Amino acid sequence: MNWKNIITIYLKELRDMLRDRRTLISMIVIPTLVMPGLVLGIGFVSYKIVNQARSTVPAVMVLGGEDSPKARAALAANQRIKIIPTTADWKQRISDKKVRAAVEIPSGFDAAIERGAPTAIKIYNYEGEMRSGFAVGEVRRFFTQYRDKVIAARLAERSLPVTLIRPFDVNSENVAPPEKVGGNVIGGLIPYFFLLLSFTGAMYPAMDLTAGEKERGTMEAILSSPIARIDLVLGKFFMVLTASLSTVLFSLVSMGLTFVIGGAMLARSGAAQRAALPSLDPFGLLAVVGMVLPMAVLFSAALLTISLFAKSFKEAQSYVSPLIIVIIMPAVVGLLPGVELNARLALVPILNVSLVSKELVSGVWHWNYLALIFGSSCVYAAIALALAVRMFNREDVIFRT
Repeated sequence: MNWKNIITIYLKELRDMLRDRRTLISMIVIPTLVMPGLVLGIGFVSYKIVNQARSTVPAVMVLGGEDSPKARAALAANQRIKIIPTTADWKQRISDKKVRAAVEIPSGFDAAIERGAPTAIKIYNYEGEMRSGFAVGEVRRFFTQYRDKVIAARLAERSLPVTLIRPFDVNSENVAPPEKVGGNVIGGLIPYFFLLLSFTGAMYPAMDLTAGEKERGTMEAILSSPIARIDLVLGKFFMVLTASLSTVLFSLVSMGLTFVIGGAMLARSGAAQRAALPSLDPFGLLAVVGMVLPMAVLFSAALLTISLFAKSFKEAQSYVSPLIIVIIMPAVVGLLPGVELNARLALVPILNVSLVSKELVSGVWHWNYLALIFGSSCVYAAIALALAVRMFNREDVIFRT
């Protein structure tokens, strides 16, 4: 192994890569512009939609209750809901989202309350529809307050304190630090993006340096040069690894700026208090990048090996593109609630990094798992790199027809 030859190959491929528009787009443009744009854009649109839904007074129909004028009058006086005339097709109108909910007041509701008889209110809604859910919340809040007033009146008639039926309140207080809250909220998304971007960042260089050179007819000239095959492989590998890690680093910088700018916009608009914004452990974020490093080595070596089997760039794409699902699925599993890191999952590639990264950005450092995950990832990466070197030494693979 000659490091001078490796560096020569690496620099040559680096210059070629900087001239390739597809590689630059996947390595710089996508992580720097598209990902922050998606985060800010989706966040802004979601905030506007939810805020508009909350500020809109929901339309509600009242079913029955003609003999209960007190309840109907109190409900109509509520400014947080809009009572509209009831129609026979009220269920269809709720399904069509023209009406957000309907409340059924049973016959004799007022009379039942006066004599202390049991009775019940029924609310109809469209489950899963956000505005319908807000309407149900408002109706439920109204009748809860209405019930409390009835209880208070009954107790007052008997000269009894309200504490007789409500002897104490239950309050909750969050003791989790801001970085722990931030890790729970977005901690799982960060390794998901980093792993996906490290893979996509290595895709085009790996395909171009193998199948692309076969297609251009330059592979034979490179192999006939007086350079050891392992030097050639390592030079190309370091080039692909550079593209992969550059994508992650550009993503890290752009995400940092996204959170800073997004937080400033929220604080300035009054949408959220600065203290309430989720924060992340910066050292944990850097540790995530460190955990992604051996995965980038694994991705780079694996993509080189797989792309080498292809005879053209298009064929390499058909081999490599489905592998994105293989990267996404374990990372998505790491986002699921209830999936926690243990010794067995610490040996599962991609999933282990996804799980430990959620803890790292929350400020929780499991040193035993960190060592196990980093070590196992390095072993997987070394195996993939050794396989890539072996494939480059097989003429039947390089010149496959």
